[in-house]
Amino acid sequence: MERRAFLSAVTGSLLAAPLAAEAQQAGKVWRIGYLGNVPPTPRTAFTVAAFTEGLRQYGYVEGRNLVIEFRFAQGHDEKYPQLVRELLQANVELVVTTQTPAAIALKEGAKTLPVVMIGTGQPVEAGLVQSLARPGGTITGVSSQVGDLEGEVVQLARELVPMLSRLGVLWFPSNQASALALKNMQAQAAKGGILVVPASAPLDDPSELERTLSALARERLDVLEVHGTYLSQAAAIGQFAVLHRLPTISLFTSMTRDGLLISYAPDLTSLFRRGAYYVDRILKGAKPADLPVEQPTKFEFVINLKTAKALGLTIPPSLLVRADEVIE
Repeated sequence: MERRAFLSAVTGSLLAAPLAAEAQQAGKVWRIGYLGNVPPTPRTAFTVAAFTEGLRQYGYVEGRNLVIEFRFAQGHDEKYPQLVRELLQANVELVVTTQTPAAIALKEGAKTLPVVMIGTGQPVEAGLVQSLARPGGTITGVSSQVGDLEGEVVQLARELVPMLSRLGVLWFPSNQASALALKNMQAQAAKGGILVVPASAPLDDPSELERTLSALARERLDVLEVHGTYLSQAAAIGQFAVLHRLPTISLFTSMTRDGLLISYAPDLTSLFRRGAYYVDRILKGAKPADLPVEQPTKFEFVINLKTAKALGLTIPPSLLVRADEVIE
């Protein structure tokens, strides 16, 4: 998507919102970076919209006193160091990122540049911060708690398939949060005698993804968990799962809206809007080391009944009554 069209799409609806009461420095134009994996799709653009709306509430308005330098790795984690250098050359005052590999690249390549993470998983275990209460470095923000929710995934999988014995996990090896989540899943599954079957595929090669999914189909899986790294491939994965009568679970609601069966996930709108708070505090002089990392307090449980019908699967009433959203 052309950058100008993308920015117009996510910010156009925000132009009528009132400015924050706190006046910004007269004449000051703030410049921040936004480092992500892939550009938002129509299904995921609401996250950036929530972030820019949050910024506007603190008085930062694109085109008036704010410039956001967007950079995306397009599924190639090895590009992050170069993108970090580009952001440094653009003289950004801080960088926002949603990706663990990107945050690590920023920590290594921009040692003094403040970083606000939004929705990254397990920041302590990944080495991004010393602790949630005392980050101790240049990185802070909001964690998604993804990786800590694998016990919930196992429970949901058992409710879908009571005789659950083989659980597939589509993970991404170069994403540290994905690797940690897989490790946690293996530990949780082992407690119930469940075999975890991991698989991975490149993000930019549809044919390789198809081969990986075909290999998984031969594994006689009961349920497949899909990690958020495959957000942009959710529709293709959903179609595969329907074809092979395979229930799917994710920790991102947009993946369920794109065709996966169920998701249990943090409320991303709240997370991205909260990210603006950290940007404001840092631009006003606060140090990331002194700003505790927050964890989500609101989660959404979404069921795609259309997918369930295509799978020939009856969703248990115990799940339906707990759902925050049911897609018909």
